[in-house]
Amino acid sequence: MSVAPARRAAYETVMRVFQDDAYTDRAFRTAAASLDRRDRALAQRLAYGTVQRARTLDHAIETLGRRPVRKLDPPVRASLRLGAYQLGFTEVAPHAAVYEAVELVRDARLQRAVPFTNAIMRRLQEGIGPLLAALPEGPLKHSYPDWIWDVWRRDFGEEQALDLMRAHNEPQETVVRLIGGDPPGEPTDIPGAYRVDRVDEVAVDEGRIWPQSRGSQLAGLVVGSRQGERVLDLCAAPGGKATMLAGEVTAVELDDGRARELQENVLRLGALNVTVVEADGLALPPELTGYDRALIDAPCSGLGVLAGRPDLRWRARPLPELQLGLLRAAAERVRPGGTIVYSVCTLNADENEAVVDASGLRVLPLGDEWPKFRHPKRPEFLLTRPDIHGTTGFFIANLVRD
Repeated sequence: MSVAPARRAAYETVMRVFQDDAYTDRAFRTAAASLDRRDRALAQRLAYGTVQRARTLDHAIETLGRRPVRKLDPPVRASLRLGAYQLGFTEVAPHAAVYEAVELVRDARLQRAVPFTNAIMRRLQEGIGPLLAALPEGPLKHSYPDWIWDVWRRDFGEEQALDLMRAHNEPQETVVRLIGGDPPGEPTDIPGAYRVDRVDEVAVDEGRIWPQSRGSQLAGLVVGSRQGERVLDLCAAPGGKATMLAGEVTAVELDDGRARELQENVLRLGALNVTVVEADGLALPPELTGYDRALIDAPCSGLGVLAGRPDLRWRARPLPELQLGLLRAAAERVRPGGTIVYSVCTLNADENEAVVDASGLRVLPLGDEWPKFRHPKRPEFLLTRPDIHGTTGFFIANLVRD
């Protein structure tokens, strides 16, 4: 009896994430390429869940197995993590989880580790439920680095920090932006955004829809660009927001691979008004100036999109200095009286309101225009949250250069 294809794909994804520092979505895309829809859905749940819950799983393995996880062979570590996730967080038959964890180690030609793996999985089968139930509320129970817990408690208080941790461990809603054709699903509170059961890849390839969260689409809408205006999008890849913008749009991207992806998406979506420029946002070519509006969707720690990017919690870091530099660089290229939208997909005051405050730019209040998404402490800004609004977490500010 061989390992089921879904678990094999999940195992390969987990191995690549933690051994090769791969992104979960990219590793999974490769590992699950040959799976049918049902197996793909199971494999994704297992892979994403195992990566998300790695801290909690490692605690269970070390407590019940009495062996430091860091000292295990990588295939054994990945197999145990995947097996522990199934035992602790799914309704997968326990005997199947145990059997296939052992077989994955056997298939890795680590015969000497098979008895050990089997013994640890048996202990996990008996003890992981009570162990998880006894964990106190906090970052170990919900599997986050301590620093994220500290930031969220500081910014939102302990109860809301717990709500955020729980929300980011659940599957996020699937939303697309309608570009052409019939509405693809249920309309939402964001114009042009539709909630769907799954993304129609054919419709994406044909440029009729684009997968994009409500929080992300809101940031594009706030720009408010019109025909006849010149607009600068400073960190534009993969192009979701750039292709929402009206007027003559200059979409800047530093990385050559992401710039190519941006160009492909611009063509796919028929955004003929968008010109892609490969350049450093901190050192723009001199001719890129005199814009009416700018959008800076800056690189950030990503603490608003952890549900869809399970590895990000283990690699994230705040980038306030870079964000402030990009915001000031964009402001210099906007004409006096022009507007600058600063957006980041993170929930961290150091990267959000603190960056805007440091910029010295005048704030144009957004809270009255979008009251549902008004920032709870700073109503001139917008803040979308997965635990409150059911979408990705975005901070959005609309600024003006006087």
